[in-house]
Order: sequence, then structure tokens, then C-alpha cells
Amino acid sequence: MTELELAAPGAGEVLVRLHASGVCHSDLNAADGTSETRCPAVLGHEGAGVVEAVGPGGRLTPGTHVALSWMPSCGQCEECVRGLTHLCQVAWKAMGHGGLLDGTPRLSRNGTAVYHYSFLSTFATAAVVPERCCIPIPDTVPFEVAALVGCAVATGVGAVWNTASVRPGDRVAIFGCGGVGLSALLGALAIGATPVVAVDLSAAKLKAAAGLGASATVRWAGDAESTAEAVRAATSGGVDYAIEATGRPDAMLAAFLSTRPRGAAVLIGIGRADAVLQLPAIQIPRAERRILGSAYGSVRPERDFPVILQLYASGRLPLDRLISHRLPLQSAQQALDLVRDGTAVRAVLTPPPSP
Repeated sequence: MTELELAAPGAGEVLVRLHASGVCHSDLNAADGTSETRCPAVLGHEGAGVVEAVGPGGRLTPGTHVALSWMPSCGQCEECVRGLTHLCQVAWKAMGHGGLLDGTPRLSRNGTAVYHYSFLSTFATAAVVPERCCIPIPDTVPFEVAALVGCAVATGVGAVWNTASVRPGDRVAIFGCGGVGLSALLGALAIGATPVVAVDLSAAKLKAAAGLGASATVRWAGDAESTAEAVRAATSGGVDYAIEATGRPDAMLAAFLSTRPRGAAVLIGIGRADAVLQLPAIQIPRAERRILGSAYGSVRPERDFPVILQLYASGRLPLDRLISHRLPLQSAQQALDLVRDGTAVRAVLTPPPSP
């Protein structure tokens, strides 16, 4: 833990006093060097809090409770015009340089720049972020739940609702029962999919999936073919959608092989840059099996976050049950270790009260 200087918000930016920050595997990838990240940086990209100050021309008012999204779409690029705001060319390009949308950071230490992570940097007591990252939420929503909606929940639930367009009665399998995978499981159950089968190497995570309502669980059988066979047996012939949330090519192959004709493997997990997925090509045209990529659950935060939180409030999406560890901000390293060893389903950091 260290003290940094935080500049005032500029035009189109706001200062958010953070009340909760989720710890995601992407943060671990940055810390470990798996994902190239401009350093020194403040990590964290799942956050929620209260708007404290607004830059020139801002529309939000101080005191507004917000969930933070790491995708501040521009609304004008080719993908945004197509309605694919989660694939915004401007935001994806800007994200890599470690600044805000104008290319410069608001963080510094002794006059030297410190960089942002995914525009947010929520492992902190406060953050200056693009106003487009802020989604107003009801004051009754717990900050720890709102923080998870910003990435893990939106990614998992959105993959089911938006990318796959799962319908009531569809058969679904979830490969990987971490925070994103279990969010996808909850999204599938909320939409009325049946059966919903959970697949993982960890008995503890399969137990968690069963506790959240999974129809059946399948332990990873050591290879893609055997695991897919077990999923097909548990679903009377295969699933309509296999949601893969590990980023491992063997799990991606198992997801593909577990589908029935016209089924789709929906790939959420981020693999290594050099990873290659090999598929039995003959099964694609003859059985119309498909591969669907899913970035950020194909979400539009201003549309999807309120719906997700409404379903949480009604009890149909028990998102609070995803939180396995609650830690103070100064235990961020411990939280990353819990993610690394697979102990945490979802860890949430709570900053100390503001002075």
C-alpha cells in the first residue's frame, strides 16, 4: 500500500469514492505478466462507489451511486454504429496505453506517472474514471454486488443472454466454475435453461455450482474427449450451448465436443497469446456445430446492468452468493493469491472509510 497523487477529473471524467472492488483473474494476469500491462499501475477493474466530483460538462451529480464498467464505448466508431459497443475500437485501442481516454493518466507518485488498468484502477480508495464508465445504480444495491456486475457477472450472464441468446428449455453446460462461470450458470438458470451442467476439475467448485442450482456436475475426466462424453451422458445427448470460461484449449475442445447438432461452444475465457484450438472439422458442417466468441458478455452496460440488478433484487440472480472472500484493501496481495490457487470464487476488497 502506498499513497499516490490523484488529479482532479477533467472534461468527461468523474471522481468516484470506491466502496468495493472485485478481484478478477485478469488482475492476476497483469500482476504475473501473462497480459502485457504498462507499469507502474494500479490494478482492479471491478468497482462500485459514490460519485464525489464531476469534471466540466459532466451529467452525473455528486452522491450518485455507480457501478463501474471498463468499456467506455465512444458511440461513433464502426463497431459502435453497428450496435456492438462492447467491441468499441476506440476504447480497446485506448485501454492499452494506461491512461484515460485522452491518453494521459490522473495518477502519479512524486511527479512520475502511474498508470490506470482498464480505465478504472479500483484497488484504491478513489479513482478518476471516464464518465461513460459510470452506470447509476439504486442506493439499495450493495456495493460489493454492484462491483461484481462490472465484469465477472456481466461477462458470464451476458454470454448466456446476449452472445448465445439461450432460451427456456435449452440445454447448457458450464466449463469452469470460477466467478465468471458461476455467473453464467446463474444466468442460464434465470432464463429457464434445463438441464444446466457444471464442469470443473475442483470438487469444491462443483459443490458450489450444485449449491447454486446446477442440475448435475461433471468432474474433469483428464482429457477433452472423456469429459465431453460425460457431459453428453448427463444431458441425454449433448447441450445446445457449452459456455467455456477457463481459456484453456482442452476445455474449449471439450465444450465443442459436448454440444449436440446445431449446438454452440461459447468461448469466454482468455487464452494465452500462443494458444491454438484444434477442432474436428467434419463435425462443423455436417452437424452445424458452431464456435461463438464472447467479449464482455456482449453487454451494453447502460442496458444490461440495471436488468441484472433488478433480477438480483427479486431473488432470481443471487449474486451475493458468488462472494467467497471479503478482505480489506490492504490484503489485495492475499486476494490475488486466493485467485491464483483457485480458492476464491470471488474475492471483494473493501477500502478503509474516507477521512
